[in-house]
Amino acid sequence: MAEDRCSLATGTVYAARYQSAGRGQRGNSWQSRAGENLTFSLLLRPESLPAAHQAVISQIVTLGITDFLLQAGLEARIKWPNDIYVEDRKICGILIENTLATDRLSDSIVGIGLNLNQREFDPALPNPTSLLLETGRTVTPEDALPDLIGCIGGRYLRHIAESPGWDALQKDYLERLYRFGQWHRYRDCRECSDRLTPTTEDIGGEIFEGCIRGIDENAGLIIEDRAGHLRHFAFKELRYII
Repeated sequence: MAEDRCSLATGTVYAARYQSAGRGQRGNSWQSRAGENLTFSLLLRPESLPAAHQAVISQIVTLGITDFLLQAGLEARIKWPNDIYVEDRKICGILIENTLATDRLSDSIVGIGLNLNQREFDPALPNPTSLLLETGRTVTPEDALPDLIGCIGGRYLRHIAESPGWDALQKDYLERLYRFGQWHRYRDCRECSDRLTPTTEDIGGEIFEGCIRGIDENAGLIIEDRAGHLRHFAFKELRYII
């Protein structure tokens, strides 16, 4: 999409029936069996959105995906910042690349991998699941794609294109945030030397018990620890213990 993206309209979608070397967060790869899942990129042009509020795109996309899954009978949650979980299992991964034009967003390429019909996964993946495993129903990617795009597009129109509704967006996002208001264990990677790629089980950092309280003005995660202190985490500074 990169070479001709300037000529493409917002809402353009490139989908793949098979993906063996997709990119995920923190340099991870994303693999998908042929014809079993949804793997696609969506182009958005939120040119009215200030660069300082680019996290709104992530919130809109993740809410759109959870809207789609709710229609399919699954109550999914958003694992900050860009994963979709059903209970403690990952069903969808998202990678967003934003391009800035001075103080505004020029465009956003949203890469989405949603597990639809896959039953077996690479043993190296810690906690994957799929729509089929959760509901017992098979959904063809060709049928699911327009419905999913419609759900994301509905959120985009509601919160950006027609009239910015960021207060309602934040409310909906927190209501679907994974572990919001619950006490769980985490690893604080803010002082860790390899926090830029925290993908291994033996990464350093303090393990603490905390409760997610919200999102700060920089789109960071706010977690209260047992001492009553609020810890603010940027992307890659926190590891969930599941």
